[in-house]
Amino acid sequence: MAQNQKSGGLSHEKVETNNFLMIVLILLVLLVGGMVEILPLFFQKSTTEPVPGLKPYTALQVVGRDVYVREGCYNCHSQMIRPFRAETLRYGPYSLAGEFVYDRPFQWGSKRTGPDLARVGGRYSDEWHRIHLINPRDLVPESNMPAYPWLEKTAAHARSIQSHMAGLRTLGAPYTDEDIAKAPEDVKGKTELDALIAYLQVLGTQRQ
Repeated sequence: MAQNQKSGGLSHEKVETNNFLMIVLILLVLLVGGMVEILPLFFQKSTTEPVPGLKPYTALQVVGRDVYVREGCYNCHSQMIRPFRAETLRYGPYSLAGEFVYDRPFQWGSKRTGPDLARVGGRYSDEWHRIHLINPRDLVPESNMPAYPWLEKTAAHARSIQSHMAGLRTLGAPYTDEDIAKAPEDVKGKTELDALIAYLQVLGTQRQ
């Protein structure tokens, strides 16, 4: 028994003193734990099937979402309402994975320098969003959100929208050939501000 304890001690010491072996074992533990936690989610209908009424983003909304990501809006705004009373009273029904099956990647996040945007769609008019994005202080004097006046002067990028939507279709978004073919026309003449507002105005509207 003493020999077994000594052998176990030497083995433990070997792991602690061998950096490479320690890294390999840590990665192995993380891999196994990740598979146990994550893989089952790929086979649950609640996480892989869209909620009733969910539609993929239009071409203009896809461009707006790209602007949202590019400008780092997710750094201050989450799109996930937690299942707590304080959350649902303020923001509405808590978020479900089925609402975001067409989002690549989803924008849940946890940072809330600004309010959660999961249900912002339809709460304010397009004009409200336009003023707020150009200069937030015009509507909310105490806001520390940066202004985005250049979005109003920048044309929405239409050249890559078809390939972008085709890529989203391979990931599960149910776009038809017709949807992709007419995408540049849907974006033509629009600004990045128009696109971003279109994206914000659809967030959470399916659940509502």
